[in-house]
Amino acid sequence: MALTERDLPLQKLCMTWQHTCSVGAGLYNLGNTCFVNSVLQCVTHTAPLANYMLSRQHSQSCAQQGFCMMCTMQRHVQEVLSCSGGAIRPMSVISQLPRIGQHFQLGTQEDAHGFFCCTVDAMQRDCLSRGSDWDTGSQASTVIDQVFGGLLRSRVTCLNCEAVSDTYEAFHDIPLAIVATSSVPRALEVFVTPELLDGYRCGQCEQLGLAAKEFTIHHSPNILTLCLKRFDPFSGRKINLVVKFPEDLQLGAYMSQAPEEPLVYSLYAVLVHQGSSCHRGHYYCFVKAGDGRWYKMDDASVVPCDTEMVLCQQAYLLFYAR
Repeated sequence: MALTERDLPLQKLCMTWQHTCSVGAGLYNLGNTCFVNSVLQCVTHTAPLANYMLSRQHSQSCAQQGFCMMCTMQRHVQEVLSCSGGAIRPMSVISQLPRIGQHFQLGTQEDAHGFFCCTVDAMQRDCLSRGSDWDTGSQASTVIDQVFGGLLRSRVTCLNCEAVSDTYEAFHDIPLAIVATSSVPRALEVFVTPELLDGYRCGQCEQLGLAAKEFTIHHSPNILTLCLKRFDPFSGRKINLVVKFPEDLQLGAYMSQAPEEPLVYSLYAVLVHQGSSCHRGHYYCFVKAGDGRWYKMDDASVVPCDTEMVLCQQAYLLFYAR
């Protein structure tokens, strides 16, 4: 009997390209669809997910009636990676935009990070059997969580009696504030820096007072997706700060417990927004293909580039592989 996404053991996930793949095809812009195209290229060039899609394992076990995002992405990945050097119309995805996210409409510019989240969530839903509880345990058993999933720990420490309260939250990407930072490592430092809570009611000493709250990465994902928060939440105006990001990222300092061995991630995709606000502009991306080379993917245009060009971009989304 074939394995399903819920049965796939973690050790079966291959993090390196199982086939020697050049860069995939470009994607024609079908009317303000650059936000879709840029996300699809980053996801398509995510090696462990592409390996799984190319194996056709999903379609062999899928019993979904009607629209299935996993089936849609499987067809898309296969078509893109088999048409290197050309360009295709990504109609299999574009035609299903309202099913991926209810607010998406063809011809309307949307946020690329929002589309990424909706795409991953839609794939996750189709990996889970109908009627399953969306608990941490069941989510961790899907191929999507094995690729993108991690676990955050939120720890609140009462400063009166030092009692500790921990809660955990599954994630597929980590949003990072960039207003007071100049680099991704610094933004991660800020992310895990404790903040002071006033008026905290401690369950241990039952006193109302001060507490410290901190987030740490409790379980690190195989694919680490970072969203640099480049848009003002009220006005939507673009935050045009230079935020440096490394080609290799050490994650150990941001974990709940220090790892026994160095926890190193390598950059393989960068999504860029060009424009003045989240309501207008253009999205494109850079991906490191299966041949080990970097390419700029701007809708139908696919051109090789060097690492230096990639690292000087004003990144919006960063994709790192463990």
